[in-house]
Amino acid sequence: MLEVALYRRLSAEDRELLAAAAAVESFDKGEAVFRQGDPAEDFFTLVRGRVKVYKVMPNGRVVILEILGPGDPVGAVAVYEELAYPATAEAMEETLCIRIPKGPFFQLLESRPSLARGLLRAMTHRIVVLANRFADHAAGKVETRFARLFLKLATEMGRPGGGGVFIPMTLSRQELADLMGTTVETSIRIMSRWGKEGVVQTEKSGFLVTDRQALEQISVD
Repeated sequence: MLEVALYRRLSAEDRELLAAAAAVESFDKGEAVFRQGDPAEDFFTLVRGRVKVYKVMPNGRVVILEILGPGDPVGAVAVYEELAYPATAEAMEETLCIRIPKGPFFQLLESRPSLARGLLRAMTHRIVVLANRFADHAAGKVETRFARLFLKLATEMGRPGGGGVFIPMTLSRQELADLMGTTVETSIRIMSRWGKEGVVQTEKSGFLVTDRQALEQISVD
């Protein structure tokens, strides 16, 4: 289980020590790994499945901060800072996680500098990704952000099929709107037009990117 990307740079001995403190936990679709405001008591790493991380703003608006997949840490910054979880992490499908309680986790970090260095490298990458996500929300046209999202998903999980690249992930129009920081009406309008123009088709079990070149063009507009 500790062969996931986050732990690959660790020594075999460090992985064994982490494994001794860890437990494997499964979550059904729609089940919360943790909720916004909960005490950050556990460090999670995804082994299988997908998790959406979203925040409820003071005005009640929901903003999806990230969609995480196998190998990604979940809630790590809150655990490090000993804060409450600042957002909710919810399974988008059947999901398997490695859970390490923060007490044993901190003890290992203090006693094993090599483990701390290895995890820091991986965590730095995740922080950069999240910072880029916020930058995307703040700049560029909404349709441009949609195009970048589907190019990212196609690259990370897409597989050839159906005359294009199939993305095996279901996202509602509301979830797309929350992820892109826009309204559901805008989400419906963009996806409907893309469907008619043969850019991205919405299917029951995901999305089919049928014109990647068009998406690439939109992504730089």
